[in-house]
Amino acid sequence: MDMNALPFPYSAPASLSPSLLSSQQKRLKIKPNSWTNTSLLIQCCHNQTKLASNGSASARFPEKNPAIINPATAVPPRPRRIILVRHGESEGNVDESLYTRVPDPKIGLTNKGKAQAEECGNRIKKMIEKDGDHSWQLYFYVSPYRRTLETLQHLARPFERSRIAGFREEPRIREQDFGNFQNREKMQMDKALRKLYGRFFYRFPNGESAADVYDRITGFRETLRTDINIGRYQPPGEKKTDMNLVIVSHGLTLRVFLMRWYKWTVQQFEGLNNMGNGDMLVMEKGYGGRYSLLGHHDEDELRQFGLTNEMLIDQEWHKFARPADLNYDCPMVNSFFPHLNEESEQACVNTKKADP
Repeated sequence: MDMNALPFPYSAPASLSPSLLSSQQKRLKIKPNSWTNTSLLIQCCHNQTKLASNGSASARFPEKNPAIINPATAVPPRPRRIILVRHGESEGNVDESLYTRVPDPKIGLTNKGKAQAEECGNRIKKMIEKDGDHSWQLYFYVSPYRRTLETLQHLARPFERSRIAGFREEPRIREQDFGNFQNREKMQMDKALRKLYGRFFYRFPNGESAADVYDRITGFRETLRTDINIGRYQPPGEKKTDMNLVIVSHGLTLRVFLMRWYKWTVQQFEGLNNMGNGDMLVMEKGYGGRYSLLGHHDEDELRQFGLTNEMLIDQEWHKFARPADLNYDCPMVNSFFPHLNEESEQACVNTKKADP
């Protein structure tokens, strides 16, 4: 390893050449043998923070140092929206034979797909501007596949640099893995088998099932929740109330994300329809701080996507609930346990008989 590339002081062993050690110290602007009794200057692109290097817990773990972080002001506002965007029309959507000779991650957008992405960006901009908050910003999470990266590039065209807080390429929100180079005839047979076996559990040979995607989406969801809770996308010292997160990914991956976020069942997942190319679904922050699809979309839109009555009732609850609340009146409880459902139906019958 090239020790000159190390961004931190390194106490060299006796075999390390003095010239290398001195050049490292010169580059880091640290006097020889001084890093045990001086302050180390930690620099980033926004600010500089001095941490005392005296071996104390507050020095090694700055989150425990009350002089640096004030717990009363540490919790940032939650983003106003989490916007899910499916990539625009890809070359593979037009010609499935492309998968037999081009790696799935390298398939790009058609011209129509690029236009769809830019139009989606315009819709997002128009939606946010209706808030009336002039300091709004966007932060993007994007799948590393070419078609999603190109979607983000074109989606972001309507936005000035000051509106883009940042972006992160996130491999865990990539497309479901169908194997490497695909045999077209065999893939058609596999997809037919998936319908018989079940869309969620069927695993493509040398690829993934939706259940496998669920596992990695679970990890991404925890990262996303952490980012939200600590305000990782917020500029230093700021607490923007109109921050919007955009996840640019793939159809099945986004459906699995929603399944994981709202704790939908396998049966409910398998009843969902795919989003169109360049389409978006908006999870909007409700009155209590949770995110609901009913904040932006109406019931008809969500029914077309595949939400049932029970799922819509739950979305209505999310509009008013707080993040730590539990839905004790969840309609899924009665429908899952047959005896409770029978009791509920009998109670309705008794009520009707009692009415004059």
